[in-house]
Amino acid sequence: MSGVMKRMGMIFRAKANKALDRAEDPRETLDYSYQKQLELLQKVRRGVADVATSRKRLELQLNQLQGQSAKLEDQGRKALALGREDLAREALSRRAALQQQVSDLEVQHQTLQGEEEKLTLAAQRLQAKVDAFRTKKETIKATYTAAQAQTRIAESFSGISEEMSDVGLAIQRAEDKTAQLQARAGAIDELLASGALDDQSGLGKDDIQAELDRLSGGTDVELELQRMKAELAGGPSAQQQALEGGGAAAPQDTNTQQQSHPRFEK
Repeated sequence: MSGVMKRMGMIFRAKANKALDRAEDPRETLDYSYQKQLELLQKVRRGVADVATSRKRLELQLNQLQGQSAKLEDQGRKALALGREDLAREALSRRAALQQQVSDLEVQHQTLQGEEEKLTLAAQRLQAKVDAFRTKKETIKATYTAAQAQTRIAESFSGISEEMSDVGLAIQRAEDKTAQLQARAGAIDELLASGALDDQSGLGKDDIQAELDRLSGGTDVELELQRMKAELAGGPSAQQQALEGGGAAAPQDTNTQQQSHPRFEK
């Protein structure tokens, strides 16, 4: 059971990794990394500002303490001049306490000043790295976009892209259906021409029927021509003879017509 669970976990992680790799866009990842670097740079700058603020506060305190120390020294000198040694001693004692505070603040001030210099240098270095990363990021993004466009163009030309493959399949299906309809129409025409299928519209005829109709139509025309010649040649008897004799009497009537009426000669 443990082996099965491990295998399922491995399969799940593999599929999840593949899905994440397919969904990941390097340009978005680069932009996210750049954003994080900017946030870090902002924190460093804020730290520099905080240290500088603390240093400035210490400098103000030092100035105040030094001013008080100078004032106590002047008061002690005046008290001693007036013969008040006790007041002079008290003033000097307070001045000594202030001087100890001044010394402690000066040490803190030097420490803060050193930290401020370190943070300022770190901020400058980080700024340089961020600027370099931004340039590299934009270069990589442009290269990736160009490569992606070239890949899509190449896939479109080769027909292996997903969009073009769908279009190619649609064209292939249309060509197949067109060829199938053309083949079916040709087969039906052949079957109608051979008489294997009946034309329900009555318009289609096979080759033999068409030939018979043509011959029949030609005979009717010849008979009508003979009848008209007979009418011109001699009246009803010749017309009746032409109709009864059919095509056999046609040449004789034609000669008689030509002899009796030469004006009809061409």
